Amino acid sequence: MNEKRKYYLLLLIILIAGVLIGFSGLFLGRFLVPPKEVLNTIADSLNSYIFGIGTKPEGIYRVVVMNIRLPRILLNIIVGASLAVAGTAYQGIFCNQLVSPDVLGVSAGAGFGASLGIILTSSVGTVTTSLALAFGLLSVFLTFTISKLGKTSSPLTLVLSGMIVSSVFNALISLMKFIADVEDQLPVITFWLLGSFSNTTYADVISIIVPVTVGILVIMAMRWKLNILSLGDEEAHTLGVDAKRVRTIIIVAATVITAACVTVTGIITWVGLVLPNICRILIGSDHRYLLPLSCVSGSIFMIIVDLIARTLTAAEIPIGVLTALVGAPFFAFSFYQMERN
Repeated sequence: MNEKRKYYLLLLIILIAGVLIGFSGLFLGRFLVPPKEVLNTIADSLNSYIFGIGTKPEGIYRVVVMNIRLPRILLNIIVGASLAVAGTAYQGIFCNQLVSPDVLGVSAGAGFGASLGIILTSSVGTVTTSLALAFGLLSVFLTFTISKLGKTSSPLTLVLSGMIVSSVFNALISLMKFIADVEDQLPVITFWLLGSFSNTTYADVISIIVPVTVGILVIMAMRWKLNILSLGDEEAHTLGVDAKRVRTIIIVAATVITAACVTVTGIITWVGLVLPNICRILIGSDHRYLLPLSCVSGSIFMIIVDLIARTLTAAEIPIGVLTALVGAPFFAFSFYQMERN
């Protein structure tokens, strides 16, 4: 089977699995909704709100399915796809399979910016989003600059530079928590930093959809150029690709995506590291195929993890805790494999 046929078959299988998993997320939970009632509720809602026929669905099933679980799953899809695409883009730009938004310090930088916004405005709004984006971009710049200070440049140098930047921003986040109002601001910052999809509304989905969609489309449109950048700047220039311009555009797009996710869900780590590497094992390093596959896989992964988070125990587990439990061992394994090779 050639590479293209393998890719389309794999993508089809993952899409079908994603639809089934997404549907299961609508009826599974601490309050079980029969699958038949889920279908009836969705059908009645579509007929009522879109086509203007039938009656508006009422009752507990409508509240659970349409007001609680559906916006949550939609946000799972958007955030999972976004973080996976951003991670794949960073890995392609820096030619390093160990980097991701959290390893590069982007998540910590955006987290500090959002924490600062919460301190200044006591809410998550335009100011918070702008600060998250600004400090996310600053963190990438600092990480890349620090990694170039030494005489040699290696994947390990970039990772260590990201750890330095993350440590600084995590310290600043701790400072924000220290000076925050104990009753109003501190609980918001503390819970938000753990990462969560609880209390998701359609407003959250709407607020994130534009920057995320634009960022993903920009990266997808330039995915073939990521293949050329892996050959080196001189080869890229020979082939008519402005390496510096392409890097800048993709870094900004990936950082916008990450910052937008952070402002809505808090810091969710390791997704941008784990999913691209798993997809790379399945399909190879050609970004024409790798980016779309990572996008779809990230969505499914996030739905599964969030489903576990809200059903495993009586109290909902923060999503960032579960992704860290998966990602940290995988990071250690990836680092071992890279050093071995």
